[in-house]
Amino acid sequence: MKPHCASRSLNVSLIALLAVGFVCSSTARARAQETSLAGKPAPGWQLKDLNGKSVKFSDFRRKVVILNFWATWCAPCRIEIPHFVELQKEYADKGFTVIGISLDDQGPEAVKKFVKQLAVDYPIVIGNEKVTEAYGRIDAIPATFVIDRQGHIVSQHLGYDDKATFEKEIQSLL
Repeated sequence: MKPHCASRSLNVSLIALLAVGFVCSSTARARAQETSLAGKPAPGWQLKDLNGKSVKFSDFRRKVVILNFWATWCAPCRIEIPHFVELQKEYADKGFTVIGISLDDQGPEAVKKFVKQLAVDYPIVIGNEKVTEAYGRIDAIPATFVIDRQGHIVSQHLGYDDKATFEKEIQSLL
């Protein structure tokens, strides 16, 4: 009986998190439509990775990129990240990468711990106000941009989206 209850309460919690994410993302999506960057060149950036090494957006030229703004405390982000890990594993050898831009205030050590727990195998950098402004004043997360091989934003997603949505978009670009 106990495993069933734990499983059930986990399902209830997951449903509640998704519901909150849906409500938040609906508002964010309406705003995104007003300020869409789709069709425009993705803004360049230079940020530090979790080890303090400088990483530039230009390092990923000629790749299809999912650029994901997230934080460890963001419930929809926690649900979405494992999907990005799966996509990275499946499509990395085809010229694809996910790049995570952490918006955590706790610094790299807290992010490192979280990344290790979720076995994140794609580049993670620490964001700042300059990069969030460049991508349309990110004020809701997760905020995710799909970028083609020429460096143009194909789509932007504010709030949670499922793996199939991202997979369909990147497959058409590979």
